[in-house]
Amino acid sequence: MIPDWLLPISVGLVSLSSIGLLLNLDWRWSITILGLQYIGVFLLVSPAWEIELVATILVSGWMAGAVLGVTMSSISAAQPQEIRTGISERIFRLIAAGLVALVLISAVPKSESWFVQINPASRWGGFILIGMGFLHLGLTNNPLRVTLGLLTILSGFEIIYAEIESSTLVAGLLAIINLGLALVCAYLLIAPALEEAP
Repeated sequence: MIPDWLLPISVGLVSLSSIGLLLNLDWRWSITILGLQYIGVFLLVSPAWEIELVATILVSGWMAGAVLGVTMSSISAAQPQEIRTGISERIFRLIAAGLVALVLISAVPKSESWFVQINPASRWGGFILIGMGFLHLGLTNNPLRVTLGLLTILSGFEIIYAEIESSTLVAGLLAIINLGLALVCAYLLIAPALEEAP
């Protein structure tokens, strides 16, 4: 059980990490930010679940990041590629994130009547991750970026669902989905190189 004063810090951590994933296109920083995001998810889910179950979320998230990191490292060694972004693209992404934040500011307080048993910090953290994840999906078609968006949406779902159901099976299934997404992304990233090989 974490202290109550740590919950708003956890919401801030998941907010900053989701915006960081949206603004930063360097894969090294993105995977590092994803690891920080899973720390925030760990802190937000820990009041609802036992520490062993919450650890599965943290470990599976970090393992998914490790799979993505190893894959990108091998691809970058074979074919160095940089994604360069201009200041205008970052400003556009920041404005889009601001619009999502405005929607969340109006929607999350009203959601208290829908989700009575979910504490406010978990509602804020979950909805922020889901909103920013969907925004991330709408702005890219790169397999790595799409996977980061899907992992962000799944993290938000994990936070909200953890308050409703605390089952070992659910924790295991969510961990399998995290790892499955990372493995599918790894295959999609490596597949073009495999097709070109003689």
